[in-house]
Amino acid sequence: MYYKDKVIWITGASSGIGEALAYSLNKKGAKLILSSRNSKKLEQVKLNCDNHEDTVKILQLDLSNTELLADKTTEALELFGGVDILFNNGGISQRALAVEASLESVRKVMEVNFFGTVELTRHVVSHMIEKGHGHVVVTSSVMGKIGTKYRSAYAASKHALHGWYDCLRQEVIQKGIHVTLVCPGFVKTEITKHALTADGTPLQEMGEAHKKAMTPEVFAEKLLPKISAGKEEIYIGGKEIYSVYLKRLSPRLLNKILMRMKVT
Repeated sequence: MYYKDKVIWITGASSGIGEALAYSLNKKGAKLILSSRNSKKLEQVKLNCDNHEDTVKILQLDLSNTELLADKTTEALELFGGVDILFNNGGISQRALAVEASLESVRKVMEVNFFGTVELTRHVVSHMIEKGHGHVVVTSSVMGKIGTKYRSAYAASKHALHGWYDCLRQEVIQKGIHVTLVCPGFVKTEITKHALTADGTPLQEMGEAHKKAMTPEVFAEKLLPKISAGKEEIYIGGKEIYSVYLKRLSPRLLNKILMRMKVT
């Protein structure tokens, strides 16, 4: 019952995990605000939802345009009269050697994954503080805890999210606002296809690990009960999740293992 009649804003809702969350939350009786850059895909997601005319609204959004996020938040609040849960799910990945990645491509990853997400959260949380309750969920990654080849900017952006949201949690918990960081392992989405290469162009290839991974639908069903249970940090995936715990026990051993692994 945690999600029933709650107003839930999902960024990155046009595909992958965000789309799967939309369908699952729709079935649980939530009112949804769906956002991404692709309004056509959002329309299709909306049509796939039950009772969509009354319970699903679309708000086109580009997280890299941080100067527009205050106005976008105002628009979102007017759609259903508020926001109870914010799912920060929008983001982009990277596949490039650290020394070859252009600074422009690094900035783009950081702008979307960190600055855009943080700026949107700041405006929504201000509203939640006024109401006295709310829940902020952030899709980070196992890469927010470890580092591998070809993902330097992506890992940096996810590590930064953990630092910022851990601080936010301590500042707002007594105001009735919960913060949850979600760390997926490999999920079968197209995030690798859209990952930025060294010059900032999309990779346009599906990662081998993602081809064999769990579906976004399975991921969403595993995730939602953990969020409603009040978990502050959630790990869902395959064997790659063990790397988070190995990092705590023996960072040197983890580095040796990762250096020998084929990373795609």
